Amino acid sequence: MTDALIKCTTRHVRIFTAIYQNEQIVEDPTHLTLDLDPDNEFIWTENATQVIQTRFKELVTAYAGKELTDYNLRKIGSELESKIRQILQAGQLSYNPDCRVLNYSMGLPRSKDLL
Repeated sequence: MTDALIKCTTRHVRIFTAIYQNEQIVEDPTHLTLDLDPDNEFIWTENATQVIQTRFKELVTAYAGKELTDYNLRKIGSELESKIRQILQAGQLSYNPDCRVLNYSMGLPRSKDLL
C-alpha cells in the first residue's frame, strides 16, 4: 500500500487509507475505511447500509494486490455512487427531508404516481 493517507471523496462516499480510533482518523495503509453519506442526504435502513458495505467489501477484494492509487480509490467510489443510485431508484433508500440542503443529487424521488 502506501505511507501517506490516500482518500477518495465523492458526493456520498469518502474512502480513506485509515481507521477510526478514539473518534479520530488514524492513517493506516493496510485498511480502507468507508464514510457513507457524510451529509446525511439519505435515510438509511440497515438493509441499504448493508448493501453498500457488502459492495464496498467486494470492490476492495477485487482490487486486492493492485497498486493503491487515487485513481483506483475513485473507481471504487464511483462504483459505490452507482450502487447508491440503484438502490434509491429501487425504493430501498429515500431522501432525508431534514438534510441541510435537499438537492436531489441522484435524481427526483420516484412515486407510484410517476412510474
